[in-house]
Amino acid sequence: MPVRPRRAAAALAATAALALLSSACTGSANDAAADDPKAETTITFWHGWSDPTEVKAIEANVARFEKAHPNIKVKLVGNINDDKLGQALRAGGSNGPDVVSSFTTSNVGKFCASGALADLKPFIEKSKLDLDKTFPKVLQDYTQFEGRRCSLPLLSDAYGLYYNKNAFREAGLDPEAPPKTWSEFTEVAKKLTKPKGDSYERLGFMPTYLGYETVVSHYMSQWKHGGYFDADGKSAVAKDPAFAEMMTYQKSLVDALGGFRKLDKYRTTFGDEWGAEHPFHTGQVAMQLDGEWRLRFAEKAKPGFEIGVAPLPVADDEVAEYGKGYLSGTIMGIAPQSRKQNAAWELVKYMTTDTDAVVAFAHDIGNVPSTLEALKSPKLNFDPRFKTFLDIARHPASTTSDGAVNGSAYQDTLQKFSQQYEKGQVTDLKKGLADTAAQIDRDIAAAK
Repeated sequence: MPVRPRRAAAALAATAALALLSSACTGSANDAAADDPKAETTITFWHGWSDPTEVKAIEANVARFEKAHPNIKVKLVGNINDDKLGQALRAGGSNGPDVVSSFTTSNVGKFCASGALADLKPFIEKSKLDLDKTFPKVLQDYTQFEGRRCSLPLLSDAYGLYYNKNAFREAGLDPEAPPKTWSEFTEVAKKLTKPKGDSYERLGFMPTYLGYETVVSHYMSQWKHGGYFDADGKSAVAKDPAFAEMMTYQKSLVDALGGFRKLDKYRTTFGDEWGAEHPFHTGQVAMQLDGEWRLRFAEKAKPGFEIGVAPLPVADDEVAEYGKGYLSGTIMGIAPQSRKQNAAWELVKYMTTDTDAVVAFAHDIGNVPSTLEALKSPKLNFDPRFKTFLDIARHPASTTSDGAVNGSAYQDTLQKFSQQYEKGQVTDLKKGLADTAAQIDRDIAAAK
């Protein structure tokens, strides 16, 4: 989603902020939802959007809610990241929010386990909301933790592959046949690459973990694995061979395209991820792993070439699962210290489950609709290429990251090791993964 910080870059700061929430208020619907949702009231909604177009979209969505619920007025406070959110949820008080949203799905485990967000189960039961008939399974999974549901999905993100069709033609590649497997991808990336001295005139793909969106979790979605944790809650990164397979491939791609040092030097020439100078927009890279929002950004930048969109490749022996991808999105919840939780629930329920509201907001923001009905709504009117992301969102093999009691900390640990491995600082992958798994387990044990 535009203007949000990169999830990988923001995760560490967000996790640190959420660490403060272990002693946060743990109010729930049972002891705090005493207000009359039909009474005249004003609730406060904190959200993360700050781009003028997106702020206008959230204002329009709230206006639709206020029209449907004329007794409830909503005060909007934007540009709230998880750091600010964590502080406010801990402090509580009359100046705090009643409803909140976050772009960081990897922190839902922390939100739920610490009581930073109210338990929504009583509200869901009271409203007779059937989650299985409302949301795709993956979205249900990343909005709860260990049976405690403290959030609901508000739009979703699906990750795929953007590619420069003009560069494909120039390299003698079929622009209507993007690579489906990672071995094919390597060959295509090499053909698209145009070296220039110790740098590049054009790079086929930026594969390093410091690249935009090329983080471990996005890569891992394209390898079939049993999750980041086993049945006992222990890290599975050293036990499940898929993690070693992915990292072995990723490093081979780094080496095939010039090696880490050369690639990283080129990376430092890239413009801002959210600006017109993004390296895909400028033609500095010919292929880009990214979310559905990139299509609108790229077209707005007027790149001067035809943009292709496809699912990311899959492991060579998993071609039957081609079409899957990584899913995440915005989540929405209720502040546990709010004294207007019933009114707050009306806003949460409307924005996350009303089909017309979800479709209209998805259009305005440029994200994937988050309900089953919205995904098949005849009112959807996106760019035809956007269908790729709708298909990824519906694909039965699409995945997301597992929740954890300490939020995204385990992803940060795995990412740190992966960066060491791609640089060649760690050469024993098996031992490195075992050490990483042990560190993840220690961190989770300490957080409980």
